[in-house]
Amino acid sequence: MDANEVLVIAMFLSFIALLFTGIPVAWVLGGIGIIFAFLGQFTDSYMDTMTGLDYTTLGLVVNRLWTIMENWILVALPMFIFMGIMLDKSGVAERLMKSMQELFGRVHGGLAITVTAIGIILAASTGIIGASVVLLAVMSLPAMTKQGYNMPLALGTIASAGTLGILIPPSIMLVIMADQLGLSVGDLFMGAVFPGLMLGAFYIIYIVARGIINPSHMPVPDDAKRVTFGIFFNVLKDVLPTVLLIFVVLGSIFAGIATPTEAAGVGAFGATLLAMYNKKFNFKVLHEVVGGTMNTTAYIFAIFIGATCFALVLRELGGDEMIEEFLTGLPFGPYGIIFFILGVIFLLGFFLDWIEITLIILPLLAPVISALGLDISAPGIDNPELVWFVMLVAMALQTSFLTPPVGFALFYLKGVCPPNVKITDIYKGVTPFIILQLIALLVLVFWPQIVLWLPTIAYS
Repeated sequence: MDANEVLVIAMFLSFIALLFTGIPVAWVLGGIGIIFAFLGQFTDSYMDTMTGLDYTTLGLVVNRLWTIMENWILVALPMFIFMGIMLDKSGVAERLMKSMQELFGRVHGGLAITVTAIGIILAASTGIIGASVVLLAVMSLPAMTKQGYNMPLALGTIASAGTLGILIPPSIMLVIMADQLGLSVGDLFMGAVFPGLMLGAFYIIYIVARGIINPSHMPVPDDAKRVTFGIFFNVLKDVLPTVLLIFVVLGSIFAGIATPTEAAGVGAFGATLLAMYNKKFNFKVLHEVVGGTMNTTAYIFAIFIGATCFALVLRELGGDEMIEEFLTGLPFGPYGIIFFILGVIFLLGFFLDWIEITLIILPLLAPVISALGLDISAPGIDNPELVWFVMLVAMALQTSFLTPPVGFALFYLKGVCPPNVKITDIYKGVTPFIILQLIALLVLVFWPQIVLWLPTIAYS
């Protein structure tokens, strides 16, 4: 093992170790990049080796950051974030919860189905995981507790439904993935529609089956009403404005009428109009939404800066070549290598956030997938095998929000739960949903057209 390989391995180990110190991730990434740039210079100068790196390499970071800031696709990020936070403040979810609970009230697990359905709608309109989990918990957990729901099941339903926004478009994760790999945001958005809906359907099927097998875990309330046309009309009336906004935002992208950046602006404006329509808009709400947008955007771009420094030093040390040689040298065949990669990403999700994996790991894997020679074709789509692989990674990263010890959805949920709710209850509750996510991942591996069918139709 030469000096470069030792430094690459040491970089990754240092990063993982420092994550547990509580130091902000952006500082960890940037700091490790700077430290190992100087270590590379020291190794090159004093140990008679050639690392191909010196501290002046860090000057290239400025050019990299300029390229990032020039990218118009990333302008969509703050506007999609604004759209999501504004919709959370608009009262849309509260109205949906009230009307849809009446629609499914006489079904065992009806409230859990309602939470999942609202989670799907929120995912397609907000994509802000923390806000979605907290909002669903505040609205539904007291009602579930009152109805006598099994606590782990209730907690697992809330946490899993709240994390759908990381996959279902307009997902900010997909925007960043498209930027990192030079793919079309529209292709990724279209490719994620059916996988996201499929995962939501898996959740609902599981809840219905659980209600049939163990009805005592999800009892029907005594005052449940029969479904009438009036109840159905109320649901339609409450769902329609949000669905219309989703259709305008995603439909304009899919049809090629608007770029993702333009559609994000329309979505932000539409979310503001919905807040006004529901009489939830005022200066205080606007101040909170703008502040939340600024904080979230600054957090993401700070990690962008740190990850740029880290990735640059890693590449200069030959880390990308080292990883590519290792993966392509595995004796598993193309699909065996893909399963190995997905397994590693799944395990990394126990310790790393999706942003670090997307910014650091994903760009290193793209050349490997291109070199596998997969026979995946989709007319009109550039790099269809890469679009499919990104969806696999996105589905694997979905689990990272639910897996301890760094599953953020678990801690968002614990923060708003009553004191008597234990973290072990949450772990028990999310386990079946993690299994469902892994099953959905297997389905995508063996049937790539679930990802590629909609983009193919759009370009035909």
